[in-house]
Order: sequence, then structure tokens, then C-alpha cells
Amino acid sequence: MENQDCQSFINIFPKIMQQQIVKETFQLVSKRDDNVCNFLEGGSLIGGSDYKLIYHYATLYFVFCVDSSESELGILDLIQVFVETLDKCFENVCELDLIFHVDKVHYILNELVMGGMVLETNMTEILTRIEDQNKLEKQEAGIAAAPARAVSAVKNMNIPQQIKDIKLPDLPQAIKDLKF
Repeated sequence: MENQDCQSFINIFPKIMQQQIVKETFQLVSKRDDNVCNFLEGGSLIGGSDYKLIYHYATLYFVFCVDSSESELGILDLIQVFVETLDKCFENVCELDLIFHVDKVHYILNELVMGGMVLETNMTEILTRIEDQNKLEKQEAGIAAAPARAVSAVKNMNIPQQIKDIKLPDLPQAIKDLKF
């Protein structure tokens, strides 16, 4: 796999070029019949015959661009692990999950692949790491939410009403009761 991860696509190409690459890739992949293999030569914008597009399609397209020396079946298996992991994390992943949870999707992808190297393909291990990350996020959310919870608690105390409810003694009588 080329020595780059999903973030480098964002860093290497300007936004307009990214959009053109995505458009060209979608056109190449979406026009293919269901009965053909899931490997094809890369488009002109991503290096042509030096690169391959390997994709998986169910209800969403998952496309990996790899150099021509990569094993197509190995990458297809990697995509399958990625999709199954997403399905487990999002309970039947859909497009909205990918859009609204892009950080989590990148985290999952980075558990599988980082810097162009496959790190892990055991879905149980990946799910364990994701669960550990979720626990950390919940702990951090608890700490970060403490000031907001404190403000909410103070508001719920209804201090203005409590002040009104304070029973003060009759001042003239209280002064008489004072012994000097």
C-alpha cells in the first residue's frame, strides 16, 4: 500500500483536485456491472496503471487506491474487515453514519491501516480498541461537562426563589431583643 493514510489525501491535494478525484473514481466504479471483479486500473488523476482501485459495494462504495504491487484479494479482505467493523460499531452502517461520525470512521480506519501499513485485521481486537476509546471519550466528556453540570445545578437550585422564601425576623422586634 502506498505510504500514506486517509488524512494525507486531504493534505496533498487542493480541495478542487480532491473533488475531481472523487468524481472520477465514482464514475469509474459506479459504471461497472455487478458481475465483474472489484479491481480496476486507477483513473488518470490518480496515476493510471501505476495504481489500482479496489472496491466493495453493498449499499455504500468503499474504495481503496493502492499501488500496482498490492494483492487485490488482500485489500478486498481488508475492506471487508473495515465494512464489518463499521457495521458492528454503527449497527448496520449507512451514509449518515459516515457523514456525522467521520472522526470515528477515521479512527476505525486508522486501527486497520496507518501510514500505508496494515496494522490489524482481527475484528475482535479492533472492536476492543474502539470500546477502549469510547470509554476514554465518556470519561473526558464527564470531566469536560463538569462546569456545565455545575451551572445547571445552580440554576436548578432556584436561588432567587430561595432568597424570597427566607424568613427574616421582624427588625423592630429583633432590635428590642438585642441586649447591649
